[in-house]
Amino acid sequence: MTTVTSPLNGRAIGLAAVPDPVFSGAMVGPGTAVDPVREPSAAVAPVDGVVVSLHPHAFVVVDSEGHGVLTHLGIDTVQLNGDGFELLVNKGDTVTRGQAVVRWNPAAVEEAGKSPICPVIALEATADALGDVREEGDLKTGDTLFTWQ
Repeated sequence: MTTVTSPLNGRAIGLAAVPDPVFSGAMVGPGTAVDPVREPSAAVAPVDGVVVSLHPHAFVVVDSEGHGVLTHLGIDTVQLNGDGFELLVNKGDTVTRGQAVVRWNPAAVEEAGKSPICPVIALEATADALGDVREEGDLKTGDTLFTWQ
């Protein structure tokens, strides 16, 4: 079983509250979302694994069980073309849970007219494969978001 932890400090809001139909409709996969604290921070790896996809606004870490976890920093933030995001690792790097992956500022994302809400998605999973999904309440970086069978 994989335990997926929060990449950020903030508040769990669940996918249904994400202002994007692709994420709120779980079309990318099941999971939850974090409404981050509005201060500069580093998004961290939610699992131990290998960084298989890395963009300024999103990254995927695949763990030893083959579970890929997408962390998407904000909504429509690809349109910012990397402005305000700093990559701290490289694609192909092995990372440990809690290791900083991307530095960013959710307040600056919001000022640029984008939502800073961060979906955390279990790629290629079925909804019934997830357990203990956090959809409300305050979160600290490293708190459990969900488990994945």
